[in-house]
Amino acid sequence: MPTLDRPATTAVPTLLASPEADGAVRCATCAHRCLVREGRRGICGVRVNRDGTLWCEAYGEVAAVGIDPIEKKPLFHVDPGSLAYSIATPGCPFHCTFCQNWELAMAPRLGLPIARRPMSPVRVVAEARRAGAGSIAYTYVEPTVFLEYSLDVGRLAREAGMRNLFVTDGYATPEAVERLAEVIDAANVDLKSFDDAFYRRQCGARLAHVLEAIEAYHAAGVWLELTTLVIPGLNDSDDELRALTSWIVRTIGPGTPWHVSRFHPAYRLTDVPPTTPATLLRAAAIGHEAGLEHVYVGNAPELRLEDTRCPACDLVVVERTGYHARSRLGPDGRCPGCGAVIPGRWGSPGR
Repeated sequence: MPTLDRPATTAVPTLLASPEADGAVRCATCAHRCLVREGRRGICGVRVNRDGTLWCEAYGEVAAVGIDPIEKKPLFHVDPGSLAYSIATPGCPFHCTFCQNWELAMAPRLGLPIARRPMSPVRVVAEARRAGAGSIAYTYVEPTVFLEYSLDVGRLAREAGMRNLFVTDGYATPEAVERLAEVIDAANVDLKSFDDAFYRRQCGARLAHVLEAIEAYHAAGVWLELTTLVIPGLNDSDDELRALTSWIVRTIGPGTPWHVSRFHPAYRLTDVPPTTPATLLRAAAIGHEAGLEHVYVGNAPELRLEDTRCPACDLVVVERTGYHARSRLGPDGRCPGCGAVIPGRWGSPGR
């Protein structure tokens, strides 16, 4: 790995890779587990086989930086009202037809030119501290594509007393999750559908691998929140939403925050209308009926369904207006009304 205090302007060897016959290399970073032959790239577009070594070209090549409210990730049960220093490189293992960051995510695959800003891990953490951020978020694209970089940044962030946040499509392998769990405090996973056909047709992926990764993050102690972008006619049936929410309750637990998000036409899915408020309300109701205690509706501020309520006494314990949050919780997450503990990461960084 490059020295952490200098910009990484060259590729680094892939951490999770094994040589195969004829100079090919099997990548174990994401669940595609690409067999990458000499001179070829993996599906993500940023890992290339040169002379039998699989190189990651995304290390330190930052293509997007933002200082975001943590609520924008969205993470509602982690340090409300704090700022997250957000970074991304190009590349993604998915090719979602509805991707909102497709120019960034698809750039390597489509051969699109995109500006990159070399940033060492030391520089990322220093800039995050100067910005007053309490955490660093690996986001905008699927961050497993820059796994090696996120691990190095994450270790330094931990030393600096900051949290690490993963905003992910959930396609990391169990081996990658094991490494990430050393530094990642919380993750928001896009559970895009509960139908494998949807994943295959709309994302170029498989549902089972996403569920496997969610379970692995949960078992490793990473705080989880899940988001489902509800797309009219594609993943919004009552049966599918019931199956999805029942799985969350049964597998991760009823205290898991579930974010129902409104779809807006994007990329190649421009012939589908935005999600109606009625559909969002129906999805939220299904989540509550399944036993979820914290269901939020995003991209629909007029519905005002982003406050956190105590499931024991129904008191509003975190009030949200847009990306502004006002918390009444104590550092241990206790409700000031009845003393019930609201699950999340409320105190100082670190689990």
